[in-house]
Amino acid sequence: MKEESESIKILFVEDDPNLSMILQDYLEMIGYSVNHARDGEEGLKYFLSNKYDLLILDVMMPKKDGFSLAQDVRETDQTVPIIFLTAKSLKEDRIKGFQYGCDDYITKPFSTEELSLRIKAILKRCAINRSNDEENTAVIFSIGKFEFDSDNMMLSCNGEVNRNLTRKEAGLLKLLCLNKNNLMPREVALETIWGDNDYFIGRSMDVFIAKLRKYLKADPNVKITNVHGIGFKLEVRGEM
Repeated sequence: MKEESESIKILFVEDDPNLSMILQDYLEMIGYSVNHARDGEEGLKYFLSNKYDLLILDVMMPKKDGFSLAQDVRETDQTVPIIFLTAKSLKEDRIKGFQYGCDDYITKPFSTEELSLRIKAILKRCAINRSNDEENTAVIFSIGKFEFDSDNMMLSCNGEVNRNLTRKEAGLLKLLCLNKNNLMPREVALETIWGDNDYFIGRSMDVFIAKLRKYLKADPNVKITNVHGIGFKLEVRGEM
């Protein structure tokens, strides 16, 4: 394990001193390089001055909570994976977490083994996604009067960039483009973009679909239709 993880750098932001000490010691023991911050403001300073492979953020923290910190992170980095730690199990909080761009959500108390497995799964998924992106030569997609640059996560209209997409928005739009005018099953999108398929992540994906519809509404020939309970279809009139 150490050989696989020793080059991975993690930012761990948690205000509980006992939990922080235990988790930092454990993560370093299994080979990760860990920077620990005691609150959201300190976490943001660490993030802006270093390059990380993964962020682990407590939700309830002084000065700046985990959701606010994730929002700040996503303004400058759309791709770094984020795990939220929380004492709450309310579904609204989990949905909010995914809407803020997290990749996973762990409710306290949890075991160190569970955290380790979740970290491995996220890092593996990110590596697979990067590999798939490199192998896929189609990086510029035409969507009616829009042009979508999937590599740079930019959506242009009439030759002008009008939207910088988040990593999940771009990933979801790319899947829709690859299946243009054909059904894209919900489970394919959930497993490919989020790496899981459950109620909370499904609700989050519906929010992202709504955002993409809003971005594309300038062209009446383009629409994303919902095939209830089955999936979605990116339809471009004239390209059927």
